[in-house]
Amino acid sequence: MPSQIQLPVAITIAGSDTGGGAGVQADLKTFAAFGVHGVCAITCLTAQNPRRVLAIEPCSPAMLRAQLKAVSEDFPIRAAKTGMLGNRRLVAEVVRWCRKVPRVAVVVDPVLVSTSGRRLLDRDGEKLLRDQLLPIATLVTPNLAEAVRLSGRRIRALDDVREAARIIHARFGCAVLVKGGHLTRESDATDFFLWDKFAWDISRPRWRGVKTHGTGCTFSAAIAAGLASGQSLPAAVNRAKDFISEAIAHSPRAGRHALLQWNREGIRVKFAE
Repeated sequence: MPSQIQLPVAITIAGSDTGGGAGVQADLKTFAAFGVHGVCAITCLTAQNPRRVLAIEPCSPAMLRAQLKAVSEDFPIRAAKTGMLGNRRLVAEVVRWCRKVPRVAVVVDPVLVSTSGRRLLDRDGEKLLRDQLLPIATLVTPNLAEAVRLSGRRIRALDDVREAARIIHARFGCAVLVKGGHLTRESDATDFFLWDKFAWDISRPRWRGVKTHGTGCTFSAAIAAGLASGQSLPAAVNRAKDFISEAIAHSPRAGRHALLQWNREGIRVKFAE
């Protein structure tokens, strides 16, 4: 009989991206690149492309609950990544599920507003995310705009990024990774990671002239994949940073749009521990 390898399992709880570059589609590709079996629970259908979101239709809470039950009862899920949650009722379902599986590491990508300014989580949902989801999360991974909303601090430089992370950590109790890639005045793409008493900058070269879609989704999914594989949180974050940096550097194109390179053989990241 052929040998059967047991793959670690991670779940993405997020919206569907019709353009294939973000959301559940990006997360599942990322899990696969890390040798992790990905399962999913879709929160929202979207009609979008890399330039704009045309329409959003949230899933019913009952359907989200059924998806979570279906995969939970048949797969040994080790890590979860949440993305676009849409509204308060869907956040409540995710919180309820997380409390039932306390040993699952939860990475929250707090998808609040689209790049074009469209709200992707309603105000009541954002409040519940703050009050109930973040306090039980393993890690939250806000971009600069989301870090401003969660901390209440304006961000103009790396010192502001560090202070915003400290505020978020003190306020919600989870580890924090503030993604500083949009600080375009900085020569490198530098994120700030805060975990318990440990805090450090994580920098990689900035690839100028490359505009990709779904980097935030992919980064947080890569962290979840590392956690599902048994890595410590710092190791998973560092490995994910390598992955996203190389994925941007080697991004191919589909039509007019640059895509992240999810193909494990197409990037130079060393996956050996």
